[in-house]
Amino acid sequence: MFPHLFHHWLLLVFGQFLLSLNTVVARKVSAIIVFGDSTIDTGNNNYNPSIAKANFPPYGRDFKGGVATGRFSNGRLFTDFISVAFGLPRSVPVYLGNRYTTDQLITCVSFASGGTGLDDLTAKSTLAIPMSQQLEYFKEYKEKLKLSKGESLANKTIAEALYIFSIGNNDIGVTYFLLLIRRVQYTPAQYVTYLIGLAGAAVRAAYELGARKIQLTGILPVGCVPAMRTLNLHEPGKCNEEFNQLAMRYNAELQELAGKLNEELDGVVVVYADQLYSVVSFIVANPL
Repeated sequence: MFPHLFHHWLLLVFGQFLLSLNTVVARKVSAIIVFGDSTIDTGNNNYNPSIAKANFPPYGRDFKGGVATGRFSNGRLFTDFISVAFGLPRSVPVYLGNRYTTDQLITCVSFASGGTGLDDLTAKSTLAIPMSQQLEYFKEYKEKLKLSKGESLANKTIAEALYIFSIGNNDIGVTYFLLLIRRVQYTPAQYVTYLIGLAGAAVRAAYELGARKIQLTGILPVGCVPAMRTLNLHEPGKCNEEFNQLAMRYNAELQELAGKLNEELDGVVVVYADQLYSVVSFIVANPL
């Protein structure tokens, strides 16, 4: 595909992505608060003993200054672009490392950790930050806001923030298919149901802490990431469609979960976004 056509297509997809948040942002968004894995880790693993690191070249080569910030990307992540779209800072700072002041973290913050998952076994396998600890950091963050800005402003910020969850890629792509223990315990369908239960619990925990505007992000076509294509012994270099089929099942059930949470939780708006799967699938099918 010609590069300029791809750029137009990507902008269209991003526009649709923002439209999917329309009901969430009918009122002002005070901050972007992020939970998840390497798709939205802006550098927390730099300050964590995880084996999943992205603080070295060629990561960051297209980031401002060509700096490898710890993002698992050549540049900014989709949460960085969402932040800008809502008039917030150009890049979402990490929570760990004490690099940022409360004034900087009040408008956007990432608790995400590359290599983690909803399944605690996933986080243990890479020494990443599990979802339970990310939520504990969020509690800590709330208290810091109260001490620095007062309880009224802190509560207002928490209530009006947009919460983005992007997690499950490593559970499907690594824990289920490569670590094997979960394949002994669960069928593919059962494992997805297990993960969706954990996703629901994470959202409910965030809700109890004040989250009201929540996005659940579908996972990538994990069978098409470079590592999985390399490990595809049946068709070396090709996408592993078994992985992708389970990813699609997970996404479908995650979308159903969003609807159920809207019915269950008073005053919440939960939206599902599937653009990560769409974008990566398109890129794989139409290499530049």
